[in-house]
Amino acid sequence: MLTRTDLDHTMLPAEGSPPVRWRISDSLVPYDEALSVMDAEVAAIAEGRADELVWLLEHPPLYTAGTSADSADLIQPDRFPVFATGRGGEYTYHGPGQRVAYVMLDLKRRRQDVRAYVAALEEVIIRCLGAMNVRGERREDRVGVWVRRPEKPLLQDGTQAEDKIAALGIRLRRWVSFHGLSINVDPDLTHFSGIVPCGISAYGVTSLEDLGMLVMMQDVDIRLRQAFEEVFGPTVNDGA
Repeated sequence: MLTRTDLDHTMLPAEGSPPVRWRISDSLVPYDEALSVMDAEVAAIAEGRADELVWLLEHPPLYTAGTSADSADLIQPDRFPVFATGRGGEYTYHGPGQRVAYVMLDLKRRRQDVRAYVAALEEVIIRCLGAMNVRGERREDRVGVWVRRPEKPLLQDGTQAEDKIAALGIRLRRWVSFHGLSINVDPDLTHFSGIVPCGISAYGVTSLEDLGMLVMMQDVDIRLRQAFEEVFGPTVNDGA
């Protein structure tokens, strides 16, 4: 079986497909509001009433629990609101300084291959980080994007330390994707201590700021859009 590294990392649309709508919210979006918007957009896309959509936003501080979440990994349940969500994965933190991208694509117009879709989302993140001189990497046993930390002590098993800089969690409904990815730009990393992020305790969490990259969210958005277009095809500004 091909690994995610070996897969074709582009998922361009069928010829003649309209560009993906690109939406950015400037203010913090409550999580339940985002879920309602996604539900409506996914239904419209699946029914052919709307074009595909990528929605960039930030949330107020909160934890989300994916379908594989273990309650033992919620270390501080009273720290922030906790939302059960239908995406794959375990616990994660969302909050200011973290760029969340909700990606609503019709895979029937691309490839009906979930592993290839996950690999393509990882590729978007890797290319976005690469444009800022940060080397993000895949790990076949861990979904998300990771950076090596040679300046940190070795792990207990003697391997090099590495931290997670971006998380993925997806769901499909009628082959339309929703939820998506998050990149840590300059969030308060101490907030991740209230959970075992993604159920993985051996590794840490980092951000662009933590790596010494002092960039504006708008700069990340520009590079994220460029990387998305390389992997998934053209976009157009959304009027909503």
